[in-house]
Amino acid sequence: MKAFYSDHFVLPLPAGHRFPMAKYGLLRERLARELPQVALHEAPRASDGELALVHQPAYIASLADGSISPAGMREIGFPWSTAMVERSRRSAGATVAAARTALHEGVAANLAGGTHHAYADKGGGFCVFNDAAVAARLMQAEKGRQQRHPLRVVIIDLDVHQGNGTAHIFRQDDSVFTLSLHGEKNFPFRKENSDLDVALPDGCGDEPYLQALEAALDELQHRFEPGLVIYLAGADPFEGDRLGRLKLSQDGLEARDRRVFDWCWQRRVPLAFAMAGGYGVRIEETVQVQLNTYRVALEYWRHWQTLRA
Repeated sequence: MKAFYSDHFVLPLPAGHRFPMAKYGLLRERLARELPQVALHEAPRASDGELALVHQPAYIASLADGSISPAGMREIGFPWSTAMVERSRRSAGATVAAARTALHEGVAANLAGGTHHAYADKGGGFCVFNDAAVAARLMQAEKGRQQRHPLRVVIIDLDVHQGNGTAHIFRQDDSVFTLSLHGEKNFPFRKENSDLDVALPDGCGDEPYLQALEAALDELQHRFEPGLVIYLAGADPFEGDRLGRLKLSQDGLEARDRRVFDWCWQRRVPLAFAMAGGYGVRIEETVQVQLNTYRVALEYWRHWQTLRA
């Protein structure tokens, strides 16, 4: 199973910054050591043209040359640097590569990504470019040359924070369905309307969360037939997360992942996934949640290979 990484492009963050940059390298190290069946590839760089399928050219240019306003950078939450821009391009490129691979092999991954707070004209919440949106648009453009009807894409966003940027980008696009399960009282405090939003109360644990997910997937089944799923497998619903406010266990999160992968497999819908948020009190627990997602993904990737044999 192919997975694409960009963790060697490190943002120079000030001491005490709350973004857990180290989790990406730790995840890659554990994958290399414990799941050698995951083939790790350096992420390609998303071009200006690819980013412009979603983002306004003026916004892309302001990031590239550093002319973005201080207010714009405060909303993103990182200090501007050439490394930040490069890493953001690579993170978007990784989801593009994962989506392209999944369409041929069934399942593929981005070790980062899930930057769902980025709008067409601005970033926010540690999100610079919206990788899932860019990947969805580019796969539609590429597949559109091969088939009469546009590729229909579902973005299943199970980060604990609502994907406001993604919802806004696709608000008038019937070819992309946005589904978000998120904390009702968590960031962002001004939410956008996804095609299907499920807002969960603080303290929600395994059983009610999985019931809500099951109901959402059942509704999705009746409303939309996708040719590709992009899954944001956030680790931040975990009970040990500093920012999550939900109470899912490691087992509950693994069951969540299994339900999403199985939904796609039963319908033979290719799935690309990104790791999205994770701010554990103990960074090792965040990485363990993510590693568990890869264990589940490998099982379903093997199912897909039986179709290709």
